Order: sequence, then C-alpha cells, then structure tokens
Amino acid sequence: MEALRETTGGAFHPHVYLLDGTTLIAYQRHDTKEIKYFKNGIKGFDKRGRKFETVKPNPFKAPENAAKNATVEIKGSKGNSYFVNVEEKTCTCPGFTFRGACKHVAEIG
Repeated sequence: MEALRETTGGAFHPHVYLLDGTTLIAYQRHDTKEIKYFKNGIKGFDKRGRKFETVKPNPFKAPENAAKNATVEIKGSKGNSYFVNVEEKTCTCPGFTFRGACKHVAEIG
C-alpha cells in the first residue's frame, strides 16, 4: 500500500490518498486531519493527468478489512482482466458467475 499526496494544483486540492494498486482504501482531506476509510475500497482509481508524490511516513493505519478484501487481477485467455478475491475465493469471470467455480480461483489456491 502506498500513500500519495496530490500535487497537480489548479482545481485539485492536495488530498492524501491510500492506494492498494488501483483500489482507493482511504483518503485524508487537505484541510483536516480526519481520515476517511472506505468499507470495501473504490476500485479503478485513475492517476492519469494528475501528479502525485509519495508521503513518508505513511499517515494511514492499515484498515482491519484490508487483508479480507485482498484482490488479485488475472488476465484471462482472451485478454480480459478478472479480479479474484483471495479470502472469499470469488471471481468476476463469467464462469464463476454461472457455475460458482472457475479455474482462476483454483490457480490462486
């Protein structure tokens, strides 16, 4: 997990974000010390067109549900990306949706 401060400027305030890959776990507003943790995280945080710097030391504490919601991205045979939840042993692929089991979950173990 990495803590990033936005340095884009302009209309973007220098909030601090806690990211796990592309999943936004928590953030801290620029005008307060309060930290907002998300229950499940927000997937697909996009950094394109914005500038960030790494914050050291990390001001965030690891949330209790971070390990429970650990997801792994797996590339399918046709180039599609699927996400496997390691703890719950679930997958976003069509095979898991229809049958409740798939090779991606089996690969993770």
